[in-house]
Amino acid sequence: MSKEIMVSGIQPTGTFTLGNYIGAVRGWARLQDEYDCAYFIADLHSLTVRMDPAQLRAQSLEAYALLLSCGLDPEKTLLFVQSHVPTHAEMGWIMSCYTQFGELSRMTQFKDKSAAHADNINAGLFTYPSLMAGDILLYQAHYVPVGEDQRQHLEITRDIAQRINSVCGDVLRVPEAYIPKTGGRVMSLQDPSKKMSKSDENTNAWITIIEDPKVIVNKFKRAVTDSEKEVVFREGKDGINNLMVIYSSVTGKTMEEIEREFEGKGYGDFKVAVGEAVAEELAPVREKYNDLMKNRDYLNEVMKKGDEAAYKISVRTLSKLKKKLGLLV
Repeated sequence: MSKEIMVSGIQPTGTFTLGNYIGAVRGWARLQDEYDCAYFIADLHSLTVRMDPAQLRAQSLEAYALLLSCGLDPEKTLLFVQSHVPTHAEMGWIMSCYTQFGELSRMTQFKDKSAAHADNINAGLFTYPSLMAGDILLYQAHYVPVGEDQRQHLEITRDIAQRINSVCGDVLRVPEAYIPKTGGRVMSLQDPSKKMSKSDENTNAWITIIEDPKVIVNKFKRAVTDSEKEVVFREGKDGINNLMVIYSSVTGKTMEEIEREFEGKGYGDFKVAVGEAVAEELAPVREKYNDLMKNRDYLNEVMKKGDEAAYKISVRTLSKLKKKLGLLV
């Protein structure tokens, strides 16, 4: 890797939502020429919640195909599956030995997931941030793309790296946060005070990136707005603000341009325009995904190459760290 290094992962929780696409994945593809990027399917992290094995396997393959469909080029980007690269699990154990119990107990995600899965508060859920730190530090990342809900994980990663470096010398690079310059946080179409998520029981609240164009437009037609008629971005208009963020993200238009475009028009026209713009943006993604899922041999070939390349890169850091810690190498 010759450029500055960018590392991120995504859990195989099913088809990506429009929020995943605008907030993260689409931006990953745009970084490929500027950085040496390493992106992975975080399937080991998925084990913290009970999943049907066949479903996890299927969703992991689908997530890999979706990343390719969203523009990640395996010739430019290191793209792999976490569980296929054994250095991650080994590095995760070492990280956990340099992570304090108190640090882990303060993690917001552990508290939230423990409340949501009270019958399965497992050790992996607790030590999840240590494995995540290992995922990042193995590749000597300069930057990690983060949203507001991920900052705490990056901070503990930095703390762990600095703690190890204080013992071993500068063996691990301390990564910085990368804040995307474009895109925005996509909220639920039915409750714009909440982030868009497939866990919402109301299927009209979210859009997946491979949905039929007619379904996409209809969901936007049903989107919650307000009792006014003016398409403007301002406080108190959460529904319209959310739609404007989405429209801006897929068209590149500023809020002022959007306001001028829909001046004197009603919400109905605006919602249809947003839906059609989103459907047009996602059309090539859906088409490529469908093609890839019909070509499993190609997917497996690309995946194997990425897994092998990830191992060769990551084992350098792991071997150096193990030697510094006194382990036989």
